[in-house]
Amino acid sequence: MDSKYRRNGRLIDIVDEEWKAEQLPDEDIQVPLEELPDPEADSADSHLTLKEQKTEKVAKKAQGALTILKQFGIHECDHKEAVPGSQCIKSMVGKKNEKHYILATQDRDLQEKMRLKAGVPLLYLHNKSPTLEKPSKASYSKAGTVLETNQFMFISKTQDESLKNIKKALGVEEKEEEQKVITKKKKPKNPNPLSCKKKKKKPGVPKNIKQNVVMEGKVRKRKKSKPKINKEVTV
Repeated sequence: MDSKYRRNGRLIDIVDEEWKAEQLPDEDIQVPLEELPDPEADSADSHLTLKEQKTEKVAKKAQGALTILKQFGIHECDHKEAVPGSQCIKSMVGKKNEKHYILATQDRDLQEKMRLKAGVPLLYLHNKSPTLEKPSKASYSKAGTVLETNQFMFISKTQDESLKNIKKALGVEEKEEEQKVITKKKKPKNPNPLSCKKKKKKPGVPKNIKQNVVMEGKVRKRKKSKPKINKEVTV
């Protein structure tokens, strides 16, 4: 339920019941609410939105978070009335995330909606460890189309022309040479022996008969006789 907590003229909006202030780092940092800047003096610091189940815990549990938030710039949203935090964050990011926000949230529904937008980095806690998620599919596709269509993405056209003039003056101008495309002739490849079928044996003459036929038709060669050497025995 929406509610508000007022103390010494400082107004804190409590919007949702999903977030618990017990997770805030208030053990080491303790700053009273009286030290917060006056909303009338600085309107940029007056947009402080907190979520909590019980309003009694906000004054004690939110001191550490408020002190940390004072170190960063605060985005002024156009909401005059209290709205859910996820709705406020979506309006801040917009369609193209022109302010280049890095979104740190544990809200799964909000994460899924931000993944559909290109260029929105997501940061979340995994087992008390901050984890930066890899770029989403929308970011990858957007980056690919930008690189293909815009060659002057990282430098402007004037900068590219000035670089060419400097190279001309120094005599290190790059010559545009036509690259010869060498086409290799495709040679016929041998078939894979494992994929080939084995040759079928033709029905023919049995081996016994074949050997006999060969032996009969074979021409016998005469063996050369070695000359005998008479050994004389001497007594």
